[in-house]
Amino acid sequence: MNIVIIGAGAIGGCLGGWLSEIYDSVYLLDQGEVAKNLKEKGLTLYKQGEENNKKKIDVKVIDKLSDVAKIDIIAIAVKNYSLEGVAKTIKEQVKEEPIILALQNGIANQTILPKFFKKVIFSIIEFNAWFDEPCVIGYQNKGPFVLGTLGNGLQDELKMVSEFIGKAVETISTDRIRDAAYCKMVINLTNSYTTLVGFKYREISNLVLFKKVLSNSMYEGIKIIKAAGVKEFTVGNMPSWSKIKASATLPDFLTMGMFKKNLDKMVLSSMAQDILQRKMGTSELDSLLGHFVELADKYKVPAPYNKAVYELCKVEFAKDNFKPLTEEQVWEAVSKKL
Repeated sequence: MNIVIIGAGAIGGCLGGWLSEIYDSVYLLDQGEVAKNLKEKGLTLYKQGEENNKKKIDVKVIDKLSDVAKIDIIAIAVKNYSLEGVAKTIKEQVKEEPIILALQNGIANQTILPKFFKKVIFSIIEFNAWFDEPCVIGYQNKGPFVLGTLGNGLQDELKMVSEFIGKAVETISTDRIRDAAYCKMVINLTNSYTTLVGFKYREISNLVLFKKVLSNSMYEGIKIIKAAGVKEFTVGNMPSWSKIKASATLPDFLTMGMFKKNLDKMVLSSMAQDILQRKMGTSELDSLLGHFVELADKYKVPAPYNKAVYELCKVEFAKDNFKPLTEEQVWEAVSKKL
């Protein structure tokens, strides 16, 4: 099968590199500096903690979708804010009905992509990856990708894609893709706050406040999605709801040690890569945190932590020269809503 991966960022680059190691029919499509580097240098991947063991992978790069005669799978690895434009381009340029593999955080893709395509498989990314520079990518773990479909249709296509990708990286199929997406979004709620305070860009000066806001943001997220009827779904290294609740509600002397251990594993989030690293004014703020704020209002779930962080991010991220806030500045905004 021929697979085209649109977007060679952290996740698309990892998938493209891992698949290219075992298949000859993998093609990457990107633009600008990323495309130039792909053609000249290929991809370089390494696992966290193994920086001295980087692996260079040669990949096939195309300039347009018509460069591949017959495309069986198109994996879309762009953010939600670019998704509709990319979907329109695919629809215009590809006359067949390839399987679409969606690789976004959140659930906005579940609304956007079915408007354009009949065969869509959604993937929840259960690992972190990041850019050191264009086409040099680090990752925490080699997968897993959790795959599923809306309404649990397309089972033949789901099996085919799962087996195809599963030969290169851990892949899990589920009949609970909505639950999986929302549970991953709870973890993604940390992206907004860690970006707002510049985690990994500046030294965290008040760890107690940092933990308080981070843990309570996730705990609020759990209460919000439970009100929406979501059931717990855990896989890989995802923390359980009980551990998140404990971090938010138990005394720090009981939970700070584990929190510090988990903090050491955290990397620069995809949102921080957009806002702090690439200096973009666009991010996944609305499709992730903004969506939870809307759900909180819909189901009448108090969410002072998430609402305060969301309002601050809307203001601060829009500034031409965004500078991270301190933990005390964020806490002042949160405390006004408690």
